[in-house]
Amino acid sequence: MISAALHGFILAFGLILPLGVQNVFIFNQGALQSRWINVLPVVLTASICDTFLISLAVFGVSAVVLGITWIKMALLLGGILFLLYMGYSTWKSKPSDEKTTGEKFSPQKQIMFAASVSLLNPHAIMDTIGVIGTSSLSYSGSAKITFMIVCILVSWVWFFALSIVGRWVGNIDQSGRFILLLNKLSALIMWGTALYLLFSF
Repeated sequence: MISAALHGFILAFGLILPLGVQNVFIFNQGALQSRWINVLPVVLTASICDTFLISLAVFGVSAVVLGITWIKMALLLGGILFLLYMGYSTWKSKPSDEKTTGEKFSPQKQIMFAASVSLLNPHAIMDTIGVIGTSSLSYSGSAKITFMIVCILVSWVWFFALSIVGRWVGNIDQSGRFILLLNKLSALIMWGTALYLLFSF
């Protein structure tokens, strides 16, 4: 039980820590929204999506999904197109515009956008279904459940913390220069990820 919990914590933290599309989106929303509570739809949606993917992975769907070639190809192609579009939108966006647009975003729109960032992100899918799903095969019974719950908890805590740090940065950086720089960096990361997936495809 303890070894499964420790394994789940280290694995989930290692997978979720890098600056990816999902993390950047949550951080940006935290920095751009006028109040932290306005970021909750994004944080909750990303957390629920991760919970869904991790649960599917641990309960054995990973073997089915990764074993069917056309599903894997479809996920990769969809993810590449999504990352290219997201990179373009992020590169062109300006902090002042995003603040105005962000205030007008309904919770429904935030939920849809966060869900697309989470569920159409090939790295998130491959990390959860591929890595976590495969790692869970070494456990059974209560140890397997413990492993899954710890992975899910790490995801929830990380997304909440990321949004809080984003809000803090947004309060300090009133000029919006840091967010503009972050947008450019985020776009490059998205395009780089898309190119990597394209070459691997």
